[in-house]
This record gives sequence, structure tokens and C-alpha cells, in this order.
Amino acid sequence: MSDLMKSTLTAGLQNMQLPLDENRIDTLCAFGAAVVKQNEVMNLTAITEPSAVAKLHLLDSVSILKCENLEGKTLIDVGCGAGFPGVPVKIACPGVKLTLLDSLGKRMNWLATILPALGVEAECVTARAEEAAAQRREQYDFASSRAVARLNVLLELTAPFVKVGGAVLAMKGSAAMEELEEAKNAIKKLGLQLESVHHFPVDGADHAVLVLRKVAPTPAQFPRRFNKIKQFPL
Repeated sequence: MSDLMKSTLTAGLQNMQLPLDENRIDTLCAFGAAVVKQNEVMNLTAITEPSAVAKLHLLDSVSILKCENLEGKTLIDVGCGAGFPGVPVKIACPGVKLTLLDSLGKRMNWLATILPALGVEAECVTARAEEAAAQRREQYDFASSRAVARLNVLLELTAPFVKVGGAVLAMKGSAAMEELEEAKNAIKKLGLQLESVHHFPVDGADHAVLVLRKVAPTPAQFPRRFNKIKQFPL
């Protein structure tokens, strides 16, 4: 584990006023280090420098915990890739019941192997979001997603998983407000309502967590097949 990763993470958590014990900080760093190591044989991330991993992966992921209380709740991380934001969220908040969803089997097999070794409990599901939604419709309190698609596409892939009363937690960069404007129609059609936008400066750039509350069931025709979603976004 890198001392630089740990010191950057510890300082960042203090700035965010998100106190975590030493054990959880060490587990977060161990996961960050495992991603960097696995990246040597598998394409997981372009970010490998220890302090950048701490800021752009670990701190960015746990910023969700400043927006919603996930203790005792169910969370599905859609298009989780190397496990962000879901795995750091679970490490920082062990009471959340986590499902990781991604269509790349190699990544999911790696996560299914590394997480038990770190003492992190999660269900790892290999499937496309629009297909998994059929079996898991409106079963989760929260759906999170980071760097998967523009918001109007992303919401059609995430909203069907969320119970009425739950929320989609969409992590976005500097184009967050522009994407929100573009997704107005999707928000309405999918049974969502924008509740809040939380801004977090990450390494000099603006990152935002959009909290979209599920106020009505998502109509049964959504999600459509992915080529339809992409071709004709809501």
C-alpha cells in the first residue's frame, strides 16, 4: 500500500468531514492498490498514480455518502467497471447491501475474487443493465453510476432498478448542469424528480452527485434495447 495514497485519502476525508477509522482507510487503500496492480494485465483505469487514485477514484466514490444515508439500504452500482463507486462506498459504509453490475465478465470475475480477500461483501452480477432490469425491477433503494453515459441515456439504464421512494445517484463532471437540462424529458418519463445537486471539487475540477428521487414507477416499456436507447435518447 502506498503511503502517498493513504495520506492523500486521509486528508481528503478530513476535508469532506467524512471521518473513517484507520481500518477502513487501510481497506480503501488496499482496494486502490489492487486495482492498480490488476491494471497491469487488464484494462481497468487510466489513473494509476497513488495520490490520483486516492482523489479521483476513492474520494470521488465516497462523496456519495455526503448526499444520502445508505446505512441498511440496498445499492446497485450500474456499469461498475473496476468497482467504482460501489466498492469504496461499501468499505466506508459496511451497512449498505451492495450489488455490482457490469457486462464485462473478466472484470466481474476479478472483483468476485478480490473483494472476499479484502473482507468486502458484494453481489457481483455480469449482465447488461437493460437485460438485468427485467429480473431486478424496482428492487433497490439506490442505483449509482459513474462515467457510464450521458444522463438522458444513463437514467433509462438505472431508474428501472429503483423502488418508488428511492433515488438514482448519478456522478457527473463539469457538464452536469448541461446534461440535466438535456435529460428533462427522461427524468419526467422515467418517474424521477431532481431532488438535489451536490458539488465536490476533486483535484481542481468540479464533480457533482445528482440525486434523482423516484416518485412514480418507471413505465414497463423502459428500459428499451440499448441500440434504441442510444439512437433515440429520451
